[in-house]
Amino acid sequence: MSRITVLTGGVGGAKLVLGLTRAVPAEDITAIVNTGDDFEHLGLAVSPDIDTLLYTLAGKANPEQGWGRAGESWGFMSALRELGGEDWFQLGDGDLALHVLRSFALRQGERLSAIIARFARAWGIAATIVPMSDDPIHTMIETEEGVLPFQHYFVARRCEPAVRAIRFEGVGAAKPAPGVLEAIGSADAILIAPSNPFLSIDPLLAVPGIRAALVGCRASVIAVSPVIGGKAVKGPTAKLMAELGMKANAAAIARHYDGLIDGFLVDERDPPSDLPVAEARCDTLMLSLDDRIRVARAALALAQRLRG
Repeated sequence: MSRITVLTGGVGGAKLVLGLTRAVPAEDITAIVNTGDDFEHLGLAVSPDIDTLLYTLAGKANPEQGWGRAGESWGFMSALRELGGEDWFQLGDGDLALHVLRSFALRQGERLSAIIARFARAWGIAATIVPMSDDPIHTMIETEEGVLPFQHYFVARRCEPAVRAIRFEGVGAAKPAPGVLEAIGSADAILIAPSNPFLSIDPLLAVPGIRAALVGCRASVIAVSPVIGGKAVKGPTAKLMAELGMKANAAAIARHYDGLIDGFLVDERDPPSDLPVAEARCDTLMLSLDDRIRVARAALALAQRLRG
């Protein structure tokens, strides 16, 4: 199995991609990353899911907080507070470099995909990282408090408001970024990371052409469950599913991906369930690098088995 494509977003997705780079040659991996979380803050273009993956693969991620850079300093935020600036979204001093350079390049007319490829090369990342689209797409959360942009819901309000619906502004006019459809069409295995299905993967699937490419691809498509025993390892997945009228279990997520996936990797602690696709089980909790490699190998083994 030589060409692996991963649909990913957030910390859980970055963990799986890191495990894949240790299980197979990193240059054989393409990660297609959610950009529905992207937003402009203090005049800077911020791409949280992309940056989390860049930091993770470059060995620069902060393992304690799960986002941002290791060894970060916070002089900028301290000075910002002194001047009464908005401090609900944390921007570390080192982290600012990505945002400043990305913002400058975008204003010069460069595409996001080209900017990210340049960052990856600068840090010696062998895997290919591509945004789902170069066009702006904004995840908007309809809540009991009204419509909130994703980062205001996720960071400022800490996912507290009950969710009624989710929509992706701008997606109808968007196109897949260069290389996205090719990575799906040429893959020997496609993995959907244990990212939030509704906030990280659905924006990807909503980009015109991506869902159709997955349905028509020759590779086995394997999803990794983001829940363990009805609980999300990180983030609001279980809470969100309950608010949307779904049970927080593997079967509900498998049904959510119905028509897209051929197999589902479920945590070994989950109770038996009647899944609509082929199933494999392992310990999916990814606390260490060895854990991430184990989950990556289990997902690839399921893809290989289904491919025959």
